[in-house]
Amino acid sequence: MMTSIPLEVTFVSPRTQFGTRLLPVARRIFSETFSYLYDRDAFEAFCDKTYAVDGPMAKDLADQAVQWRVAAVGGEPIGYAKLTPLRAPAPNPREGARELQQIYVLSPWHGKGVAEELMNWAVESALEANAPELYLTVFDHNERAKRFYARHGFTEVGNCTFTLGDRVDDDRIWRKPLLAVGA
Repeated sequence: MMTSIPLEVTFVSPRTQFGTRLLPVARRIFSETFSYLYDRDAFEAFCDKTYAVDGPMAKDLADQAVQWRVAAVGGEPIGYAKLTPLRAPAPNPREGARELQQIYVLSPWHGKGVAEELMNWAVESALEANAPELYLTVFDHNERAKRFYARHGFTEVGNCTFTLGDRVDDDRIWRKPLLAVGA
């Protein structure tokens, strides 16, 4: 069943200056989703680094090879998707593969079509770049996300790890074929 996106939600490709508003929202979404799994001090240190104005996310906002789509209400971000050249250790990827490295939406907007629209953008953008396949990684115990990805044609093809503090988590690598072999 397709959910109609509320009219107040707009979708934009952020400029670097928009990142100052996106960084704290990205941190909030990540924290609400995963903080319960980790030692508090290690988790806060990770977030302080990752979402800093000179951290990895801010650097990706300035990187021309990274594509972004932000869902916003009243000019304030409520979710986002980030599409990169393949960075995950995917098994036997085809040349030109892309990665949906992040897709997150604030919980009050779950089930309202925002994530669907962000996923559609990611797939369309990868196709426009002639990517033969699209990858992503997902925490092995994130059943909601795995159901969402399966609904969009992704299947598990491998695994990798995510380390935060002393904890090493099992992540799964998922792939969606986009272009036929030889296309």
